[in-house]
Amino acid sequence: MTTPVTIIGAGLGGLTLARVLHVHGIPATVYEAESSPTARTQGGLLDIHDHNGQLALKAAGLHEEFLGVIHQGAEASRVLDKKGKVLLDEPDDGTGGRPEVPRGELRRILLDSLPAGTVRWGRKVTSVRALGDGRHEVTFADGATVTAGLLVGADGAWSRVRPLLSEATPEYVGTCLLETYLYDSDTRHPAAARAVGDGSLFALAPGRGISAHREPDGVLHTYVTLRKPREWLDSLDFRDTAGVTARIAAEFHDWAPELTSLITDGETPPVPRPLHALPTGHRWDRVPGVTLLGDAAHLMHPSGEGANLAMYDGAELGNALAAHPHDTEAALASYEEALFPRSATAATMAVRIHDLLLGDNAPYSLVDFFTGHGQRAE
Repeated sequence: MTTPVTIIGAGLGGLTLARVLHVHGIPATVYEAESSPTARTQGGLLDIHDHNGQLALKAAGLHEEFLGVIHQGAEASRVLDKKGKVLLDEPDDGTGGRPEVPRGELRRILLDSLPAGTVRWGRKVTSVRALGDGRHEVTFADGATVTAGLLVGADGAWSRVRPLLSEATPEYVGTCLLETYLYDSDTRHPAAARAVGDGSLFALAPGRGISAHREPDGVLHTYVTLRKPREWLDSLDFRDTAGVTARIAAEFHDWAPELTSLITDGETPPVPRPLHALPTGHRWDRVPGVTLLGDAAHLMHPSGEGANLAMYDGAELGNALAAHPHDTEAALASYEEALFPRSATAATMAVRIHDLLLGDNAPYSLVDFFTGHGQRAE
């Protein structure tokens, strides 16, 4: 295949695609809105699954590098009720298939594996239009344009490429996350550190939860989860850190203090993360010269699958293009034929997991999910 591939978005999915194409000798250019690889922090830990994310890294020839950045012990998980009672405590015994790695390190491995100049930074896409014959013109914020013979939208939830294929737009799912951090937790926040344990904490009740993850260097990365109308979230003034923190903490007024301290002692201002999703089973008719991957294709409720699916999409698309070197449309059709049922199944499961976390029987529903014979409220 000699047609260069134009990829919009240098997230994990777009970079995996670029790397797999490079392995097969197919030229690609990635356009990214961020000004540099270090323009912002890249989030916390990701659990990379052996049935999709790790397969993508193997296809990219980067599995050994991945093994070198695993955060040992972080697969441990705990489920607590709101009073701090431990309902489930599973240590990381090294036999699981979902090792945790820092997102930033994983992105660095992918970036370092690409030829210099593959990623063009500071290229924010403002519009895309079809030119005919499978070609598309991409316009950037500075007015510059490029013409793509094969265009891939790896540009996330609010994709500029998606409208070429679909009229679907993400909708608020009725749940918001609020993100904050504690640092040097074992020394400065020992009660919270003990509650979280060595890996992931899920402290849950119907309609609300406090989830946290122990990251390297004693960092506790917390997501407060609330089922609230969007109007409630929009009413919060995030310029008033103390006021917002108090409003959030009030939603957990009868919870154990070692849990609420993950909110009240937060050392970073709470960051709102309203959750959006595309329709379950989102798909589109084949349009020549363009396709999607990752959240651009199948934004769903968070379930631990998002990064894994994006990377797997990228690897599968790269392999399909390599397998059909003289028929790009056959490659895209083959890729999408597998993509649609795969992402629909994952999106359905994501909705189910969301209800396990926040539904009427939380946290016992999550214990059931993990063990098959969970506990019940007394």
